[in-house]
Amino acid sequence: MKLYVGNLSFDTSESKLREMFEEHGQVTSAALVMDRDTGRPRGFGFVEFADAASANAAITAFNGQNVDGRDLTVNEAKAREPRSGGGGGGGRW
Repeated sequence: MKLYVGNLSFDTSESKLREMFEEHGQVTSAALVMDRDTGRPRGFGFVEFADAASANAAITAFNGQNVDGRDLTVNEAKAREPRSGGGGGGGRW
């Protein structure tokens, strides 16, 4: 089960994220989403658990908890919606 973790401090590392959530079960992956331009964390990430019971325990434990001065938002990650194609080509004919 994959969890969305939002409102993270920009000082939080992937290893710290993993360590925090491992208190509630086996974490199979932990990743921060990084800004393409700056290479800095964007303030959210994803943690994946081996089983749903551990993931639900982590949601209960961390959602709304203050970590590094920020109140976390933790819930089940939603499937990523496909992006519409096209982009703005602003050229002349």
